Amino acid sequence: MTVIEQSKQTKTVLTKTDLIRQWKSCGLGEGQTVLAHTSLSKLGYVVGGAETLIRSLLEVVGEEGTVMMPSQTWKNLDPDTGVHWEAPAEAWPAIREHWPAYDKNITPAVGMGAAAEMLRKWPGAHRSDHPARSFAAVGRYAEHLTAHHDLRNIFGEGSPLDKLYHLNGRVLLIGVGYDKNTSLHLAETRARFPGKRYANESSAILVNGSRKWVAYATQVMDDSDFVRLGREYELARNIPVYQVGDAEVRLIEQRPFVDWATAWMEQNRR
Repeated sequence: MTVIEQSKQTKTVLTKTDLIRQWKSCGLGEGQTVLAHTSLSKLGYVVGGAETLIRSLLEVVGEEGTVMMPSQTWKNLDPDTGVHWEAPAEAWPAIREHWPAYDKNITPAVGMGAAAEMLRKWPGAHRSDHPARSFAAVGRYAEHLTAHHDLRNIFGEGSPLDKLYHLNGRVLLIGVGYDKNTSLHLAETRARFPGKRYANESSAILVNGSRKWVAYATQVMDDSDFVRLGREYELARNIPVYQVGDAEVRLIEQRPFVDWATAWMEQNRR
């Protein structure tokens, strides 16, 4: 038996019914507004894949709830940021001139996982307008969460993350760690620390129907201490770690988490 064959045999098999039961055991419930970060493969073998995962989450939160996921398109940034590592330097001018303008109805998410890519295309889904850092959502507050995503204020006041904060939303980490927890970027925008930096980014966007390569100033994000911060938060607040299939799962109230993380950054960042 090959390693691949053995791996397939040892994966937990999960149906939608299994997932619904286990999400509820984690504390997910009707009417909640939740930002999910997920690694589908970490769960095991989900019968129906990303579709089943999304259906299970939407069924648990119900008509009064909302599910949001990152649908970022970070390839739509200047090559000098390093996001086009596969392209030779001589191709950079062509990227700046011809990279497709962000279209929230068409542009695929990059590196966000199969579930996030499916959610952005889900019936009734709304997606924010940021050309590189968008979020998509389905449910009661989907339109509110994704509206008016300012080009320069990616994760701060008025962003989808900030709106989730004011809705007393939750963060659901499915098979991923705190390095994938985008709510920590909201804390970065709020925290005061000496090393905070700003830089110009640029992306292809549609302006009055025409493609434009537009530069904008924004805060430089730094996730290098996110894993440490998350570990310390779990110890300080006794955050439970659940098991769903083969994946570790965390369900966190976003507001107290962001408040704690903001204070942590002010104390620990230089």
